[in-house]
Amino acid sequence: MLNELTLAQAASSMDPAWKWAIWAACFVVFVGGFVWLGWYFFGKRQDLSRIQLRTRGGIIMVLFVVLILGLILGLPVSDSLRNGLLGLVGLSFAALITLGSTTIFANFMAGVMMYHVRSFKPGDFIRIGEHAGRVSAKGLFHVEIQTEDRDLVTLPNSYLITNPLRVVRTSGTIIYCDLSLGYDVPHGRVEPLLLSAVEETGLIEGFVQVRKLGDFSVTYRAAGLLEDTKKLISQRSNLRENILDTLHDAGVEIVSPNFMNQRQIQETVIPRRVRKSISSDQSSPEDVIFDKADDAERVERVRESLSDAKAKLKELETSLGECEGDDKEAQKEKVGAEIEHQKKLIEYLSSRLARMEG
Repeated sequence: MLNELTLAQAASSMDPAWKWAIWAACFVVFVGGFVWLGWYFFGKRQDLSRIQLRTRGGIIMVLFVVLILGLILGLPVSDSLRNGLLGLVGLSFAALITLGSTTIFANFMAGVMMYHVRSFKPGDFIRIGEHAGRVSAKGLFHVEIQTEDRDLVTLPNSYLITNPLRVVRTSGTIIYCDLSLGYDVPHGRVEPLLLSAVEETGLIEGFVQVRKLGDFSVTYRAAGLLEDTKKLISQRSNLRENILDTLHDAGVEIVSPNFMNQRQIQETVIPRRVRKSISSDQSSPEDVIFDKADDAERVERVRESLSDAKAKLKELETSLGECEGDDKEAQKEKVGAEIEHQKKLIEYLSSRLARMEG
């Protein structure tokens, strides 16, 4: 009893500054212990998904705010001064939020709008302003695209809704090549050759247009429908190559729009034909350029399949209770087997999605 009184008297007679120092040390050790435990169990892991990384960062921010508030509450000052300090901290956070809220809120609302509009999804080709590439990530505040140089470009959602957005349709897109030919080559001869090059490229619904009648040359456009839009870049190059080979094989010169035909002798500017080497194991450049966009597209497909499987499971569970008639038991057995199949499918898709996002 005497020892307890002695400790109580010592605590009451202790300088308030020492009280606050002890309180602050204990509080910092307490919060630091939680941070260390979280880092020990999660910080060393390198396979965390993007959502887990964001969650970890949010927890650290919350602990930081709690630490500041705890230190202020433990200060050995009067209540009025403590309330003033808390108000100052609150005003500081409010100022930070106000300064950044305009852009953040605009990007958030733009992200919500694009989520409901669903004009594009991960894996699609898009072009906006001077930026073009395949979508590799799509969030509430930004969209990430992978360009033809394999680089990643992050665009805020507010930029996407304030500028015209061009999306390449997955069902197919028109690719074309413009070229200039001299007036000495009849149009009736040019069109079949260009259509042949379009067909050799693997395009369908090919067509040829006369785009411009220049002073010294005629500008044509050879175009066709590309169904496999993932090969957009390589097929554009293949179309140009096939046009070169087809016209040169037919003895047709491809000239510059500013080429003035004033030659006095019968000379041509057609290069000698070189046999093209075909490599069977040559991979498509899109496989290297858009690797992250391909991964994002696969994740999106698995996510959509998982959503469809869950919806199908819900329908089957509803229909299980609606079975009736003489063959009620047979119906239940059939529906039950389908339910088990859907559950296994959901389990498989969930584990696959976790591996892909990890």
